[in-house]
Amino acid sequence: MRPNSFSLYSVFLLNLLFFHSCRSFDPLPYEPPKKPPMEAAYSVNTSLRDSELIAQGKVQGLESLDVDLAGNIYGGDKEGNIVRIDSKGNLEVLANTGGRPLGLQFDGSGNLIIADAYKGLLSLGKNGQLTVLSFEFEGVPFRFTDDVDIAKDGKIYFTDASVYEQKEYLLDLLESRPYGRLFVYDPKTKQTKLLLDGMYFANGVALSKNEDFILINETYQYKVSRFWLKGKKAGIKEEFISNLPGFPDNITRNEKGEFWVALFTVRNDRMDKMHPSPFLKKLTSKLPKFLWPKPEPYGFAVRLNENGNVISTVQDPGGEVLKEITSALEKNGNLYLGSLYSDRVGKLKLRDK
Repeated sequence: MRPNSFSLYSVFLLNLLFFHSCRSFDPLPYEPPKKPPMEAAYSVNTSLRDSELIAQGKVQGLESLDVDLAGNIYGGDKEGNIVRIDSKGNLEVLANTGGRPLGLQFDGSGNLIIADAYKGLLSLGKNGQLTVLSFEFEGVPFRFTDDVDIAKDGKIYFTDASVYEQKEYLLDLLESRPYGRLFVYDPKTKQTKLLLDGMYFANGVALSKNEDFILINETYQYKVSRFWLKGKKAGIKEEFISNLPGFPDNITRNEKGEFWVALFTVRNDRMDKMHPSPFLKKLTSKLPKFLWPKPEPYGFAVRLNENGNVISTVQDPGGEVLKEITSALEKNGNLYLGSLYSDRVGKLKLRDK
């Protein structure tokens, strides 16, 4: 961007302010950390381009994935369908939530637990019946049920990302306010408990191997937070990893206790420059979406150890094969990759097992 282009852009926004209106909101200033260089642990690579593409052209935005013992892949699409993809790439629709299914995971009884952005926390039984487990807290409906992880005792941890609905999630990015919350649902008591609030777009969740802590992605501040469930630190939230090179979406744990963080895209310089100014962000909110900062096409997932250190990354610069990755799930030596918008599922054979 040329030296005077930012000020010209401000004038342009000011002129458009009088012609466009959107929901009223009150953005806060945010000073993003200087983004990390794409070197060392984050060195650019093209490993994701080796992915097998499953059901290409047949699916519509499987944001999160789970895989059963037979290798069938499950996900929820933008039309509300819960689909199963068999080993030959054939698609079967199991149910329709009537909303937008996001995070999902099988529980110990074989039910598919679903975080639906509009419908709340759902369960799809083996008989194909959908049941609403939880859709509100203290009389107030969830606005953006996002991701789930299930403990060995059956308790379901899930996030309510924002006060904005899924179709308005970019307003949360601009507002920079901590609206996100973490809940736990106990299927034995059928009670929902608030564990944590005040998070910046609470997205993916993943329990540690010993289930003594849980990780929550705070997408719009480029970080992963840790909330302790057991031990001397129980009830304490702390930073797990910060200043990621992109926007963290879902997070999953592998059998070794490592974590895969899916990055939707890399950091946006234009957005980072705008963040300190509530004025510019409020003006931007008045614009048609096509004039907002655009995500760069990029495939990216980061593997972390239990201490929050980067072990490795898989990438596809330019998004030639995979981009806008929202889920990275490791099963049986393969990394399965889902996307909120893509028409395919990626399957990458991991070589460093």
